[in-house]
Amino acid sequence: MDSFKVVVKETGNIGKGLFAIAKISRGEIIADWTNGLVYKAESANRLPTKEIRDHAIQFEEHKWIDTHGIGRYSNHSCNPNCGFSGKFHLVAMRDINVGEHLTWDYEMTEDSDWRMNCLCGNENCREIIGAFSNMPDDVRRKYGNFISEWLREKYNLLQT
Repeated sequence: MDSFKVVVKETGNIGKGLFAIAKISRGEIIADWTNGLVYKAESANRLPTKEIRDHAIQFEEHKWIDTHGIGRYSNHSCNPNCGFSGKFHLVAMRDINVGEHLTWDYEMTEDSDWRMNCLCGNENCREIIGAFSNMPDDVRRKYGNFISEWLREKYNLLQT
């Protein structure tokens, strides 16, 4: 279930995004892809449309899931305040204050041929975002259990 503490509104520079309208505690669910529309493809570039490629999240090899919930408006950042719990729940990685733009690192779920130019503007911006396999080790350690479960299993990164 998507959070009632979040609204979709214009970001001013990258289209629509998610913003907190109430304080959100670490671990709270922001968006939920459960029961979304599942797509199977040999690669992200073989998904039916650009819209699906840009909004669906990968949750297994050759499988993506799309939501018609607020998750479609979640933006990328190389310095995110959200991450994943399990495969389908976007959650707060820390306490989030009212007015904050909610973001996550798209490489927390993706491990395919999909790529995008990053516009986050953070000093640690990686400029090209795509496959988890490209994520630097120090970033992986920083995100820990906030990386999608399927990738932690694939790369044997399960933590207690």
